[in-house]
Amino acid sequence: MFYSDSVSLTNPTHLCLEISETEQTKIWQQSQAFSTSSRRWIAYLNRLSLNTFLPWLRSEYAPNATPFPHLAALPSIWEVANGTGISLGDTRLVLIPTEAVDLSELRVPQEWVDIPSWTVDYYMAVQVNLEEGYIRIWGYTTHEQLKNRGTYDASDRAYCLDGEDLIFNLSILWMAHQICPEEVTSLETAPLPALETAQAQNLLQRLGNPGVILPRLAVPFSTWGALLEHGGWRQRLYEQRQGQQQQWSITQWLQTGVSDFAQKFGWASIESQPSLAGSRSSQLASTLPTLVRKVTIVGQQYELRVQPKRNIEDRVWRFELQNATRGEMIPSGFKLRLLIEDLQPFDGNQVQAKTSVDKLYIEVALGSTQEGLVWEIEPTPEDFEHEILFF
Repeated sequence: MFYSDSVSLTNPTHLCLEISETEQTKIWQQSQAFSTSSRRWIAYLNRLSLNTFLPWLRSEYAPNATPFPHLAALPSIWEVANGTGISLGDTRLVLIPTEAVDLSELRVPQEWVDIPSWTVDYYMAVQVNLEEGYIRIWGYTTHEQLKNRGTYDASDRAYCLDGEDLIFNLSILWMAHQICPEEVTSLETAPLPALETAQAQNLLQRLGNPGVILPRLAVPFSTWGALLEHGGWRQRLYEQRQGQQQQWSITQWLQTGVSDFAQKFGWASIESQPSLAGSRSSQLASTLPTLVRKVTIVGQQYELRVQPKRNIEDRVWRFELQNATRGEMIPSGFKLRLLIEDLQPFDGNQVQAKTSVDKLYIEVALGSTQEGLVWEIEPTPEDFEHEILFF
């Protein structure tokens, strides 16, 4: 096989990082919860790349680098698309791993380029060599270059850029980022059409069947992208393709404990304290545990709490935001907001702190049928993804 000098396997500007056999074995064991053998392999290559590259990145350039959009959300991406996002504050990159020996081009799934909230500044071409036990970062490009200089392959919905058009020396990225912070790396991406709940549920029913081998190619991209961009729907798609029952039922969490899936996103249950209002109804509610989701906002820890105001059967629920540090306040300007499943507002769905307050809360009465609610907080918490809580 022919290689130009610039992409030879001995190119000294490539970054090579070792993977131990122990790490390979451990990560393979962590990469089994996927619908097909091919998706397990994609997840394996992505997790290897992340676990190898991220520690190096933190030690050399970005101590606070984190997986993007959220470590717990990555399996729901790997179930349907290749690539692993990493956030470095205001800058984002995505690793695109492959076992291919041919370094003639970088192929980036369209999801990482044309879903607005998924777009990143930099795309890293990663070669995974399991026999020799290393990953090679052999080049990178920007969103702007990929859109303007790459070609689009409609057969597998990927943007392709010739290997010779990549920048091979990773140190150039960090230098350019420091010297020219105003450089345009990412272009504006057109918003995707909103999906109604009924349409999304039909898509989940159809594409959640693991017999659909390539769900990303089964519907128009605008529809597919809108489904994936909603973190709650994408998580449900992943769970259904594993044959999992509903994992986000609040009433079930209160009765049998928070599901394993939800725990990975930071949800837990704690014994309640009778402190809502001191009323008899509050005392009834306090016999049930309180569900707590820890969030980080502007470097500070907060807690989102969910509890029935009286009993579960009355279907009146209280969402409460408070500082995780006892005695600390919620700053003026913070907002707590609830939306229905397709992210639409309803009457009384938002509360804002006009001054510093000890807590923000919303109480909502739900109907007799199962309903899904989505929470939001402003300023946006770190690693935020929409979650659908079912009541």
